[in-house]
Amino acid sequence: MSFSDNIFIFRFLAVFLIIYIICPRKYRNLCILSGSLLFYWMNDSKYLWLLIISLVFNYLGLIFVHKEKSKKALIVTIVFDVATLFVFKYWNFGVTNINTMLHHNLLPVLQVALPLGISFYTFQNISILIDCYKEENGKKISFLEYAMFITMFPHILSGPIFSYPDMRQELKCRNISMASMNQGFRMFVMGLGMKVLLSNKIETLWNSIQMAGTIGIWAPIAWLGAIAYSFQIYFDFAGYSLMAIGIGKMLGFHFPENFRYPYCASSISDFWRRWHITLGKWFTKYIYIPLGGNRKGKLRTVFNIFVVWSLTGIWHGASWNFVLWGLLFGICIGLEKIVIGKLFETYKPLGHIWVIVLLPISWMLFANTNLQALLQYIGCMFGKAGATLYLGPDKFIFYLKQYWILLLICILFSTPLPQKCFQKIENKPISTLVILCIFFYSVYQLMQSGSNPFLYLQF
Repeated sequence: MSFSDNIFIFRFLAVFLIIYIICPRKYRNLCILSGSLLFYWMNDSKYLWLLIISLVFNYLGLIFVHKEKSKKALIVTIVFDVATLFVFKYWNFGVTNINTMLHHNLLPVLQVALPLGISFYTFQNISILIDCYKEENGKKISFLEYAMFITMFPHILSGPIFSYPDMRQELKCRNISMASMNQGFRMFVMGLGMKVLLSNKIETLWNSIQMAGTIGIWAPIAWLGAIAYSFQIYFDFAGYSLMAIGIGKMLGFHFPENFRYPYCASSISDFWRRWHITLGKWFTKYIYIPLGGNRKGKLRTVFNIFVVWSLTGIWHGASWNFVLWGLLFGICIGLEKIVIGKLFETYKPLGHIWVIVLLPISWMLFANTNLQALLQYIGCMFGKAGATLYLGPDKFIFYLKQYWILLLICILFSTPLPQKCFQKIENKPISTLVILCIFFYSVYQLMQSGSNPFLYLQF
């Protein structure tokens, strides 16, 4: 039951909001916690127990960290969190590679699925532990506030990731009004439209090209497929984040921005200041800066960048393609830091070209978990399609005729222009009509297509 699901919209969310609004203020935190645990159970009943154990263990650790500033309690609790994440997400990846290298089944492969949201709630737990350890004279956190902070249903499955100090006041007390409900609903609908009307639609182009395999694809078609996937993943995840922020707004929270038109970036460093902003801030605050950041010379800075981007890659998935994906960005950002960054600052069009060319290639690393298929597809992008073309120039013309309008719309909505235009009519009745049209057309599309899972739910 994802956000882009009519059951969620008309049953869970609608009923929850009614209960939340009529609920006395002092019971609203309990209402959110109960609703969030129910939401998690409806999505992944198999691993609700793991989430509850994590909550209890981390809160016990938090008590010792808060009361006694116990570094031992901090380390033990973080080790528990990382070990849990490792067992469920990385054990089989590591074991499979070790067994393959040794040509012997030395270690067992576990028959476990990936618990939903584990990467996100693990990072939330680590952040609150470290923040409380560093904080002087901080007030005690109640279990209800802590559990709600971790499990809040708008963000538990795919973020945004935020820190406890930023949310402390709103966790204790917040106001809801017709204005915040209206603004939150509008943000939710805009995110829903990005997912259903843009991401899902452009996905059909990527799927059509992908179905041909990874060889015998004419280079322009291979690039077209990579561009289609780039738009798909952007509107999918940015749409999810906007829906989460919108729900948070309806509940009285101000979740942090997670996307800021990343495809308008003038460098890869700039791209990652605009894409999945809260994840980037988490790695900067809890990994990059403790390692020394950029304060210890260029070589140490490059080393720190590689550590952060190796971890960023493997955080996204237990597969070599994600490691390569992270390392690619590490190399590019390292080059920008020490070699070409000033060039892009002086000649911004060069930076935009660098981003536009590199990102579709990087997303192919993200999309293909099979390394052989990945290399074959990237080979097609650079003219190594093989002896036989399965998708040639005639198919390219067919795709352009069928998708050129959608591609132009995707390009347009990757820029701030539509938002600026909407702001001019935001306080006029026509804006309400636009929002309602997007909402009901998206709902209609959902009725036609059935389940619409978000790509980032797998992480």
